[in-house]
Parts: sequence; C-alpha cells; structure tokens
Amino acid sequence: MPDDVRHPPKGAPSGGGEERDTKLSDALSERYLAYALSTIMARSLPDVRDGLKPVHRRLLWAMHQLKLDPAAGLKKCARIVGDVMGKYHPHGDSSIYEALVRLAQDFAARYPLVEGQGNFGNIDGDNAAAMRYTEARLTEVAQALLAGIEDDAVDFRPTYDGLEQEPVVLPAAFPNLLANGANGIAVGMATSIPPHNAGELCSAALELVRNPQATTRDLLRHVPGPDFPTGGILVEPPDSIAEAYETGRGGFRLRAKWEREALKNGAWQIVVTEIPYQVAKSRLIEQVAQLMEERKLPLLGDIRDESTDVIRLVLEPKARTVDPAVLMETLFRATQLETRFSLNMNVLDADRTPRVMGLREVLRAWLDHRHVVLVRRTEHRLAAIARRLEILDGYLIVYLNLDEVIRIVRYEDEPKPALVAAFGLTDIQADAVLNMRLRSLRKLEEMEIRREHKKLTTEQNKLQGLMKSEAKRWKAIEEELEATRAKFGDGALGARRTETGRVLPAVLVDEAAFTEKEPITVILSAKGWIRAQKGHLPPETEHRFKEGDSLHTWVHAMSTDRIALFATNGKAYTLKADAIPRGRGDGQPVRLMVELANEDEIVSLFVHTDDAKYLVATTDGKGFVAKAADLLSERRTGKQVLVVDAGKQAALCVPAEGDTVAVVGENRKLLLFPLDQVPEMARGRGVQLQSYKDGGLSDAKVFTRKDGLSWRLGERVRVETDLAPWRGNRAGAGRVPPNGFPRDNRFGE
Repeated sequence: MPDDVRHPPKGAPSGGGEERDTKLSDALSERYLAYALSTIMARSLPDVRDGLKPVHRRLLWAMHQLKLDPAAGLKKCARIVGDVMGKYHPHGDSSIYEALVRLAQDFAARYPLVEGQGNFGNIDGDNAAAMRYTEARLTEVAQALLAGIEDDAVDFRPTYDGLEQEPVVLPAAFPNLLANGANGIAVGMATSIPPHNAGELCSAALELVRNPQATTRDLLRHVPGPDFPTGGILVEPPDSIAEAYETGRGGFRLRAKWEREALKNGAWQIVVTEIPYQVAKSRLIEQVAQLMEERKLPLLGDIRDESTDVIRLVLEPKARTVDPAVLMETLFRATQLETRFSLNMNVLDADRTPRVMGLREVLRAWLDHRHVVLVRRTEHRLAAIARRLEILDGYLIVYLNLDEVIRIVRYEDEPKPALVAAFGLTDIQADAVLNMRLRSLRKLEEMEIRREHKKLTTEQNKLQGLMKSEAKRWKAIEEELEATRAKFGDGALGARRTETGRVLPAVLVDEAAFTEKEPITVILSAKGWIRAQKGHLPPETEHRFKEGDSLHTWVHAMSTDRIALFATNGKAYTLKADAIPRGRGDGQPVRLMVELANEDEIVSLFVHTDDAKYLVATTDGKGFVAKAADLLSERRTGKQVLVVDAGKQAALCVPAEGDTVAVVGENRKLLLFPLDQVPEMARGRGVQLQSYKDGGLSDAKVFTRKDGLSWRLGERVRVETDLAPWRGNRAGAGRVPPNGFPRDNRFGE
C-alpha cells in the first residue's frame, strides 16, 4: 500500500476512521466468525426457555404492544410487519411476514401462536395472500408465553437503533419449544425439533418437579413421541425413540394414515385421511402420478384428491386381487406417504450457548426458567405492595389526625415539610396526602383503605413466605403446570393427533412389485435385429423386417423379465426386457447391445427362469447341462459358458426339461439316451453327445420319454412313442430317424 494512502497528509480528510494493516486471512476469519455467531445467536437457533427465534419473539412482542389480545379486534398484517421491521427486526418484510404466516398455520404449528383471518396458505403448499389482505391477532397460547412480561419477569435490551426496548426472552408459561418444535440451519450447525403434545409435556414436567432424579425413560411414560399437527402414524421402534430423546439426536419414521373402503361387487379402494408432517399434498399427488407414469407403481390404478377441509386421498388398486397392505407398502417405500423427521435438539441455553440437549435437559431448562420468572414476578409484586402499603400508612395517619392535617394544608406556606415534621411522614407519603381529593376524606373511604391495607398485608406475608421457601415455589410451579395442562391439554386442541405404539405387521414386498409388468413379445431377426412388441402375439402373426431379412426366433416375456441370449462363440448374454426397443419398427442390432465378433451370431434367446436348466452343445457334438444362473451376465462382454474348439461353433442352447435327450446329426442319424448321462457344468467343453464320421450336430432336444418324441411338420406336430430302435447310450452313432422326420434334420419346436 502506498505511504500516501496508508498515512494521509495532515489536513487531509480522515476517510471515515483509522486504517490498519491486517492480513487478509485474519480479516476474513474475524468477519466470518462474527457472521456465524450472528446467524447462530440471532437468527437460526431457538432459545430453550421460550422456544422462539428472535423474529418470532419480536412478532409476539409487537402484537402485544399493539394490544392484539385474543379478545381484541384483528389488525392488518402489514401494520404488524411494519412495526416489527421498523422497531425491532431490521430485515426484509417478506421474511417477517413468512414467519408470521407460519405461526398462524394450524397444519404447520401444533399450537398456533397467531390467529389469522384471510388466506394464510394451505396444506397443498399454496402461499398466503399478501400482507395487505390478511389480518391477525394473538392466540391464548401466545398470551401464555407473554404472561407476566409487564411484571419484570424477564430482562429487556435496547433495540437495534436504541430507541425501543425488547425482551431478551419471554416468560413462557407454555412449553413452546417442544410443543411447536423448531427448524433452523445456522453456520456449521442446525436444529430440528418435532412438535409434541402440550398436555403430555406438562405431565412430564410435573414428574420432573416431583422427582428431580427422573430419567428420560421415566419421562417417556408421559411423552411417547412427537405429536404432529397433521397426524399420521409414528412407526419408529420404542428403543430408537428412547435413544433419540436421551441423546437429543435421532429421527422418527412417520406414515400416512389410511383405511380400506369397501365398494360394490367386491371392489375396494384405499382412503388416506392423514399425511406426514411438512408434506405438501399437491406435490405428493404429483409424485405418485409421476411414478405411475414411469410404471414404478404397478399395483396402483389411479389416485384422486377428494379433500375438502379434511384430507381425503383416494387410491384405486390395479385389480381387486391386490393385497391392500402390499399396495400401501410399495407406496410407503417409493413416495412421501412415509417420511423421516430428524431430531436434533440443538438450542441456545440460558447462557446463550448453543448445545444439543436431551428431553430431560430441555424440560429442566424450561422449569428453571419458570422458577426464575416466579422469583422475579414475586419480587416485583412485593415491591409494588410495599409502595402501596407505604402510601396507605400515610393515609391512615391522615384519618387519625384529620383536623390537624387540614389546618397545615390550609395555613402553612410549605405544607409538605410541616406534615413530615408533625407526623413523621416520608416524602412519598407526604406527596400522596397532598394529592388526595376532598371526597377521599369521607368515612367510607377510610374503611376501604383499611380493608385494602389488610388484604395487601396478607398477600405480602404469603409472598414473603414463598420467597423464603424453595419448596413452596416449586409447589406454585406445580399448580401453574396443572393449570396449563388443564387449559391446553384437554379438548380438541389438546387431543393427541399422531398415533403411537402401533405394531406394524411385516409385509413382504417383492422388488419387482415396484415395476409394472406388461406382456411383450421379443422378436429376433435372422440378421440380428431385436425388438419388442406389446402383448403376447400368437405364433401365426406375420412380422415385418428389412428387405432381405427374416424371422430368426421369438419369445413371450414380461417387461420385468431378463432375456438370456446364447451365441455361436459359446458366450451367454443378458438383456433387460424393458431395455429392448419397443414398437413396430425394425428395432436395434443386437451388436449395439452386446459385444459380438463379426462371425458370431445369436443361436437362441429365452426368458431367464431361476430354477431352469439348459442343454448347450457345439457343432462337433460336445455339450453339457448348465443352470440358468450360470447363463446370466450383466456385462456387455457376456460370460463364456461353452468353450469352443478352434474352427467349431456353439450350435444350440435348449431347455433341459425332461428325462431323455434326442440328438440328430447332419448325417441324418438320430440318437436317444438318458439325460442323466450328461454332466451338469458351469463352464467347459462338455462330453460327446453323439459320434460322427462326417459332419456334425444338427439339432438336439430334451423331452419326457413317456410323452414320446415330437417334431413339427409344417403346421402339424407328429409324436413318435415307439422309440426303442433309437435308444442307446451317450456318444453313440444313432440310426436313421423314422419316416416323416423333417429333411432339414431339425425338430422345429
């Protein structure tokens, strides 16, 4: 930095302050730390005592200043937001209004702190109307949070401009942190607290007051879990819930509530009446519709929204034979009908230090705050009583010496010093006497003063006894908790909405149930083009191919199947049926889907079945039996199954279903032998199936001996049952087949 900039010449303007040389890293870290602390302390984390962030606390305080009590009229939200922004919260009006709206939404807050009039949004995710159209006032819950704030119950601090005062924390006669929950993301930390039932929280707090050594499991007898405003079913195991509340970290699985509704003629539908917390209904329906379009919910036929002010989502099954539990299990796994709400009770403690607390610590901190509030309110009341008793004592002196007091006031030039000297009054008493009205000198007024004096003295003695005994103070807090539980823990507002303790039956769902099954026909052309057409086409269906191409083979399959291919190189390949091109076009060359050399061709294709077996063989008549699992390969390069000698090829791969093998050579010799003479292998050359002097293997087939050997002649199928002439052992030469056997030496099936 140039010297004339670092050290301005004399007489030059200062430029706004002192300039210092600082390392960039130090300056950045210092400023980022200040920003992080500001985010943590004044924006994102709630206070454990009242459960509020600064913006919410300022909103309630501003509404209290505007006298927007539950019994008062409502005021425009724009007026409330303007007061908050101008006096207490130096941020944008939109963020303040969004915070106000959330406090008024009964589907977002378990116990709304603001009563709104107008459009405050809905569970579909629609936004609230502009602040100039909506009105608001405080609820009784908010009143409970503010109760005693005028009695010096909490500290105040100057606002950002120093012109006003705002509370550091609210008295909080309501367990707001746990009752309404909180969410926030700060720098390097976050908080996530679900809503709970206020009546249950008060019961747990009473347990903690009566038994300070109570453990978290003792408290969980009163608080079985969260209580979300939108209801639902909590399906988290009890041990997991206990651990989460003990450590302050964990999570809760929440499911939608549903029931089976019977229709006419044995039909039925599912009706969802409660959805998980913080799930927008419209987005949930869009998600389900998208998955249906992608064929990932094969059991679901349709979804429609019949909601009014009550949730009613209707789910129609694809068929009445579908099990409702299985259908819902597929939806729970794939959609937001089941969600997980994380628990991270990271809050600011009474010393404004962020830390993670368990359930017991949070309730203990709230109770300690209520104890501090009780002491401060009692001290404030005792001071007020003392001031009033001092004045009443002065009044009583006046009534005992009324004539003398009148004379002093009437004839003395300085009546105050004279009154003090004559009757030993204090300055406050003397001022009160001099400010009395003449009508107060009547006899009836004296009796009222004596009654008030006696009443205040009795109250003073009681409060002084309260201050001297901690046991009495905790007894008073017990009474407050009982009153809070009676007020907010009963009736429609206090009834538990989220169901807990349900043991869910084990529902087994095949992963294939998440993909829609559709019948298709896979067609392979002679030149190696493959395609799939919708439906199981009959065998006589004519297929169109490119000029010079023709049908090689076809197979019926489902869209969820795996298609196995066996090539002349002895390798097996696997394709997913839904990856095969659909439609009535020419399809796609198999060589683009699997790696084949120029001289290699697909011998056969078939639908993979887990327990199936296949006879594989080369053109020189060697082969073995392979399991279907050994023919599976997820790699594009395939899997070598049949090892082929130089100059030879894999000739066939046919199902090994039966007890007898029929092989026919190019020399037109037929041989039958038992299947158990062929070994079962995973890979290799195999054994000789039939011996040849000239040529090689033409075709093979596995069949059941008692059913006879069949082959196709044109449109007819011929069956030969007298098979004795051709029976022998493996590796025999065989004999000429019976009359009528196809001239191409193939069984044709």
